[in-house]
Amino acid sequence: MRLKSMFTTMACGALILAAAGAAQAASLTGAGGTAIYPVLQIWASNYARKTGSEVNYQAIGSGGGIKQIEAKTVDFANSDKPLMHDEIAKNNLVQFPQVVISIVPVVHLPGISAGQMVLNGQVLSKIYLGEIKKWNDPAIRKLNPKVKLPDMAILTVHRSDGSGTTFNFTNYLGKVNPEWQSKVGADTSVSWPGGVGGKGNAGVAAQVAQLAGSIGYVEYAYAKQSNLIYTDMINADGKRVKPTMQSFQAAAANADFSKVQDFYLILTNQPGANSWPITAATYMLMRSDYPAAKSKAVLQFLDYALHDGAADAEKLDYVPFPESVVKQIETSWAHTLKVTP
Repeated sequence: MRLKSMFTTMACGALILAAAGAAQAASLTGAGGTAIYPVLQIWASNYARKTGSEVNYQAIGSGGGIKQIEAKTVDFANSDKPLMHDEIAKNNLVQFPQVVISIVPVVHLPGISAGQMVLNGQVLSKIYLGEIKKWNDPAIRKLNPKVKLPDMAILTVHRSDGSGTTFNFTNYLGKVNPEWQSKVGADTSVSWPGGVGGKGNAGVAAQVAQLAGSIGYVEYAYAKQSNLIYTDMINADGKRVKPTMQSFQAAAANADFSKVQDFYLILTNQPGANSWPITAATYMLMRSDYPAAKSKAVLQFLDYALHDGAADAEKLDYVPFPESVVKQIETSWAHTLKVTP
């Protein structure tokens, strides 16, 4: 698929894939996060060819997906923000991770190439707080002494919709800067100190691509597919790291779901010399009160994605879970949904 047509499809926020002539095929509906969309469309396309089953997914943001599964208007939802047990229990939901996503800062600056600049959490938070206003600010110059930084005003770009990507980005900023936590906090939607909004990861990517002097945050697949200029980051161990599969895997290696309820785990600012600092598990949400046949059909697709879709995820720099975690997820289905694929 050509890049332009791919992002036109992403921007409209819907995915409908089916194999022609499959009279007995299942028809599944889902909604939620945009971060998983690049790989979800590939999973759905391949699954349709294999099984004839149609997957209709609306990429409307994690907040929208949560609302739709709570309202029983979709078969499954996706959220980059895990829900707490009380909300899960109150709404008869089941939650489990599907893959690990990685969030990267992206910039639009003349003469700056991908990976040439580096930022740390403190500087990134102060940029979004509006305390660092120009690209040649001393704090940015200190991190980038050999980079010719332009004398340009900084324009921050953020998500305008309810977003799990925003939740993890703001969670990270709060961990590295108490001022951010006290003034803004972390959630799918926050009161941004300034800047402009874009709907979905695709919307933020489009805004940054168009606006000189801007900075935004997107799932890495969007930065890669739209050729955005990403920055390196200084991680929790004080090491400079690039957004690569190796740095994403290093952070994801800290994910231990065996000791938490409902797979609830936040993966931002993980330790390790090679760890990328803004990673997250992205979660699927299902209802425990749906008919067993409906749940089974959804699980057949999501189980296919966990196993057969792992290679496709890696090609787009998502981190699949190891077999030990996949087994935990599959075991949980029998317990929480009373059904297996």
